[in-house]
Amino acid sequence: MRLSVELILSLMAQGVTAEAILDEYRELEPEDVRACVAYAHTVIAGDTLSAVSVAEP
Repeated sequence: MRLSVELILSLMAQGVTAEAILDEYRELEPEDVRACVAYAHTVIAGDTLSAVSVAEP
């Protein structure tokens, strides 16, 4: 199953926590959720996608 960045961000915008998303979609890793947020930040900031990075917490 492939999940879109849009779906993950939509769930988060509705108040669903990253933990709840990870519980619902077991194929996702915490890095996947962080990557969605990093992607959204990059797009909003007008940066290039090469600027996207996901650091370990």
